[in-house]
Amino acid sequence: MINRILIRMKVVQMLYSYLLTRSDFNVLPVPETRSRDKRYAYKLYCDLLLLLIDQSGFKITNYEGRPRIERADKRAKNDYTRIAQALASNDDMQNIALSRRSFIEALAPMRLRLDAAVKASSIYKEYSRKKTAPEIGDEVQLWKTIMHTILLRDREFDALIHADEEFTHVGYEQALAMLDVTLNDFSTVKGSLIEARRGLAASLDKSYELYHSLLQLMIDLTHLRAQQLDEAKHRYITTHDDLNPNMRFVENKFIKALEENEDMCDYLKDIPLSWVDEDVTLRRLMAKIIDSEAYKKYMSAPDVDFAADCELWASLFKTVIIESDELAEALESQSVYWNDDVTIMGSFVLKTIKIFANAKGAPVKLLPKFKDLEDERFGPRLFEAAISNQDEYRAMIDECLVESRWDPDRLAFMDIVILETAIAELLNFESIPTIVTINEYTEIANYYSTPKSGQFITGMLYAIVNNLKKAGILVKE
Repeated sequence: MINRILIRMKVVQMLYSYLLTRSDFNVLPVPETRSRDKRYAYKLYCDLLLLLIDQSGFKITNYEGRPRIERADKRAKNDYTRIAQALASNDDMQNIALSRRSFIEALAPMRLRLDAAVKASSIYKEYSRKKTAPEIGDEVQLWKTIMHTILLRDREFDALIHADEEFTHVGYEQALAMLDVTLNDFSTVKGSLIEARRGLAASLDKSYELYHSLLQLMIDLTHLRAQQLDEAKHRYITTHDDLNPNMRFVENKFIKALEENEDMCDYLKDIPLSWVDEDVTLRRLMAKIIDSEAYKKYMSAPDVDFAADCELWASLFKTVIIESDELAEALESQSVYWNDDVTIMGSFVLKTIKIFANAKGAPVKLLPKFKDLEDERFGPRLFEAAISNQDEYRAMIDECLVESRWDPDRLAFMDIVILETAIAELLNFESIPTIVTINEYTEIANYYSTPKSGQFITGMLYAIVNNLKKAGILVKE
């Protein structure tokens, strides 16, 4: 029921928030104070970063006179090399590797022995046996412990770092503290990524909650009208209509069926929803309903059936409720997610009313959260693809910008996020036609970005698709 249109919007939202607030991997700069302690501390700090990369299965080689850090076995990806991967892709590490070639050469004879000691350690074995994927904080703690209890205690490695003519004990301790700062910083950055992943799931949960909340709104409006009619009977001065009101609206069979629906009841047991505390909103909406042509026509009809009861609420929902300022204000106060979702969720409410009408009073299943397992996995897969390959996708965007002579500095950040997400979809979802992806992200750009963004996104995506096809990277139509 949460369709791919909405999922794409949510991925763009969460990716935008994450990229806007994240910081890059923090490799500390050369200290301004060049005392002997500081000089040695920074050299050892750089060496320890290179050691971590080396022990994580990466190799440092020369390519056309420049160092290149790459995975020794490109197929081997696991949960203890994420720090090394981030370091390997950091531009500062290339310069560090270039300046510390002598250390890399001296480390080579120790590599196998150190690796064996790491793999034989109890902390590594315990980490490897984890049944669930370790958090990034677990990996940070793993490498801190390995560094202090295995690598720095190795006699040959200890002799190597003491052999430096600038060695000082103060510098040694400062280097370890600097390493901790960098690892902790990485844990914080990656923690924000974890929160972004959770935010995507939470946002989709809230969308499904909105669907039920809009259904509940119709029930609570009916209850309010019943309360109003009852209050009218007990006024000091009453009319005949007060004493004998037309109960057609409050006895609406669709509302009764919705209120008793098994799926609705089960959902409300887990997530209680009510508009009772939004008394002002309910009363204002009820006043608009009573004043509407749909309500007047329904109440004055000679007779109504279940289909007419459903048609009333479909009409009221479309013409009174969904477009009202009262609803928009109430949704904004209840959830930051809902005003962006209300159009799509509203369409599913109307679809649900139609399902009830076609069932003619028979039991009805509410729309499921996702159409199928593929749709359920679509959002997380798209988000991960966009995050994991962001640098690569940005390079594709920049290439097209150069070709178009567009100034990258004038490109809205939201446009970059939309393009990166679109590229992730183009390259990772073979079953989705190219034209569908282009059209969907053009619409997202029209909704979220600048007035001219839709046209720009369309042109950029066509250019990117052409480049990918020329390179043989994209083969689908």
